[in-house]
Amino acid sequence: MNEIKSRILLAEDDENLGSLLQEYLQAKNYETDWVNNGEKAFRHFEQFHYDLCLLDVMMPVKDGFTLASEIRILNGDIPIIFLTAKSMKEDVLKGFSLGADDYITKPFSMEELLFRIEAILRRTRGHKGGDKNVWEIGSFSFDVKKQVLTGTGTEQKLTTKESELLKLLCNNINQILERNFALKAIWIDDNYFNARSMDVYITKLRKYLKPDPNVQIINVHGKGYKLVVDEV
Repeated sequence: MNEIKSRILLAEDDENLGSLLQEYLQAKNYETDWVNNGEKAFRHFEQFHYDLCLLDVMMPVKDGFTLASEIRILNGDIPIIFLTAKSMKEDVLKGFSLGADDYITKPFSMEELLFRIEAILRRTRGHKGGDKNVWEIGSFSFDVKKQVLTGTGTEQKLTTKESELLKLLCNNINQILERNFALKAIWIDDNYFNARSMDVYITKLRKYLKPDPNVQIINVHGKGYKLVVDEV
C-alpha cells in the first residue's frame, strides 16, 4: 500500500467536480475529505488536521473567501488554494489578500492542480531537512520561523521570498539547488520574469552573507546555485 502523502480539505459545491477531484487526489495518495458547502468545511477544519485546503469561492451557506478568513483565525499557516470560475482581477487580489497561496481558474487540468499542490507543500515543508528551524551558516544564524539572519553584531530581517530561498539553499547546503526547482517551489511558475526576480533575491542574499568570507552562493552554470560553507 502506498503511503499517504498529506490530508486535504476540499470544499466544492459542484457534485461532479468534487467527486472527481476527491477520487483523483486519493488515487495520488492524498487523503481528501470533500464537503459541499463552506459551513460543513469549517466544521471539518475544526475537528480534523489538514495539510492543505482547496476552497471553491462560490459556495452555498458560506463562500470560500469567508471560509478562508475563518480558517486563517484558527491556523495562520495552512496553505490555501482557491478554485473558482471567476477570473476577475479584483477576485484574485481579494484571494491573495486573505492569505491564499494560489488561485486556479476553472476549467483546469487535474495535472496542473496536482503540480500546484505539490509545489506549495514542498515549499511550506521544505525539501530535505525542511523541519529544521535554525541553521548555522558559517558565522551566521538563520532563524527560519522568525525570518531573521543574525551575524556578528548584525541582524537582518528577511522578506518572505528571501527567507524561502535561503531555506532551500540551506536544505541543499554544499549541494546544487536546481534553478527550476527553486522557481517552481517558491514562485510556482518558472517563467522569465520570475527567474529575473529570483536573481535579484540571490544578489540580496549574497550581500547579507558577504561579511563572512567562508560563506558564498555560487552559480553553477546551466543548473542552479550552491550555498558553499567552508569549514574553518
